[in-house]
Amino acid sequence: MTDASGQAVPVGTGTGPFLVNLAAAPFHLDVEAVAWVEATLGSMTLEEKIGQLFINHNNDYSPEYLDGVLEKYHVGGMRYRPGPAAEVQEHIRYAQATSRIPLLVASNPEMGGFGSCDDGTFVCTHLQAGSHPDKGIARDMGRVAGVECTAIGCNWAFAPIVDIHYNWRNTVISTRSFGNTPDVVIERAKEYFDGISESGMACAIKHFPGDGIDERDQHVVTSYNTLSYGDWTSSYGRVYRELIAHGVQSIMIGHIGAPELSRHFRPGLTDADVLPATLAPELLQDLLRGELGFNGLILTDASQMVGLTQARRREDLVPATIAAGCDMFLFFRNPDEDFRYMLDGYRSGVISDERLHDAVRRILGLKASLGLHRQSKEQLVAPTEALQLVGSAEHRALAAAIADKTVTLVKDTAGNLPITPRTHPRIRLYGISGGADFTRADPLAYLDTVQEELERAGFEVHRFRTAAQREAAGEKGVNFMSIIAEEGTGDYAQKYDAAFIFANVKGFAQEAAIRIKWSSPMAAEIPWYVTEVPTVFVSLNQPNHLIDVPMVRTAIHAHAGTREAIRATLDKIQGKSEFQGTFNENVFCGSFDTRL
Repeated sequence: MTDASGQAVPVGTGTGPFLVNLAAAPFHLDVEAVAWVEATLGSMTLEEKIGQLFINHNNDYSPEYLDGVLEKYHVGGMRYRPGPAAEVQEHIRYAQATSRIPLLVASNPEMGGFGSCDDGTFVCTHLQAGSHPDKGIARDMGRVAGVECTAIGCNWAFAPIVDIHYNWRNTVISTRSFGNTPDVVIERAKEYFDGISESGMACAIKHFPGDGIDERDQHVVTSYNTLSYGDWTSSYGRVYRELIAHGVQSIMIGHIGAPELSRHFRPGLTDADVLPATLAPELLQDLLRGELGFNGLILTDASQMVGLTQARRREDLVPATIAAGCDMFLFFRNPDEDFRYMLDGYRSGVISDERLHDAVRRILGLKASLGLHRQSKEQLVAPTEALQLVGSAEHRALAAAIADKTVTLVKDTAGNLPITPRTHPRIRLYGISGGADFTRADPLAYLDTVQEELERAGFEVHRFRTAAQREAAGEKGVNFMSIIAEEGTGDYAQKYDAAFIFANVKGFAQEAAIRIKWSSPMAAEIPWYVTEVPTVFVSLNQPNHLIDVPMVRTAIHAHAGTREAIRATLDKIQGKSEFQGTFNENVFCGSFDTRL
């Protein structure tokens, strides 16, 4: 076939270096499906081909908004702002009914159905799924994600995450990685993939070439995987090789540079010329396509991330990602500008005919591999009745069972446990959180649940409030020094029988690193009181808090701020059930005092 200029365009049979073979893994298209890809490609205008390269982030549910996006930019895929399942489903239904070519509809089901819609089931985190000998937890997480995502109309999961959490200081993937060894990542990622595949969804594993070495966050700065070629090949390379062989359909590229890998393929490359993988053809083509043999679809991570935007001018980097070997571009920054930059990049020759058509073939091929080409517009989204599966009682019960299995006792060197309402009735309760993150949710809302569950168990709860919190409640004449003096009086042990600290510190995508930030200098909530009463520290999120509270002698990782996880934790603190969760050495943060 030929393009608009009359030049020959190779068909999708792998006739050139790294050109797609639609009949091979992971597409496995039959003759009919390949014919649909070719016929669709042949019917498209240049603007439609350029549009297929983009995955839009839908910030508006209105039909007018979708009409504008689809008519003007002809996008190949979309992700949306999560909301109630019914609204999300209707939004996706309208989008599929309006688009000339079926859409790839993506979500981030990294924890189950939660994240794809507000009322989806939070099953567990990746770290939770790697914190128990039962590998089936990861499969259940994927299975629930698939059921709930397809119920609302999604067909593409930006999951599982296959990064290896080697550096305890890295908080981007501290809860989003299955663990700190290739073995556990490979085993649990395959289980997740198999679980979600039961619902016919495609997966995009992430974030190639691999996060977990640098401690920084590519949302705010370019980060680097600095392993040698040999070390990378035996770790991250092994993960990708095995997941590719397992059938993964797409790979998301992180804005992560890999200096030693780049130099392996481009000897003499200077430090200044090391680019994030999204712009590095030696990583996308020589390594991922060539050595690892990946025939599927490659997409960028979010294009607004500073790990990408600091590398080049926007007008240059937009087409450069496709020219380097990416097939889809995740999110417009400014739709008019980015679309024009991509179109201009093709017209100026930055993106060749061959590269453009190979990318579009892969996009259409992924759609065909999902059977979208055989379905009517009405069949592309499940009927309204399918919403009954979202957040179902069965899924919530499964989540509760996983929470019970994965609550982890990291240490109890003082022998503080068990603590019960009979032995320690009066509890001083402290809540530690970061500031509000990009979700704008109340960062301390979880503490209400903790207090409710403590009181339900029979404890008398005395909740600590900082000076700022007390001032916000209308109290006068308080400041951080007055709080320190009040909290530090000699009758602490006469007032309280034990102290519980519940930490739910989040914030990735906004900070280069995450640590506990206390409310003031020498803050009264810092656990000075470990010498006064039995003190229990519970993390509901990050696994690396012992570096900031090494003085605590009883530390628990509950993994999640859900009611199920909190209730399971309190049952175990009281000795009503056994701790079953496991942990890796990252929890001790490489310091001797954290083990005491």
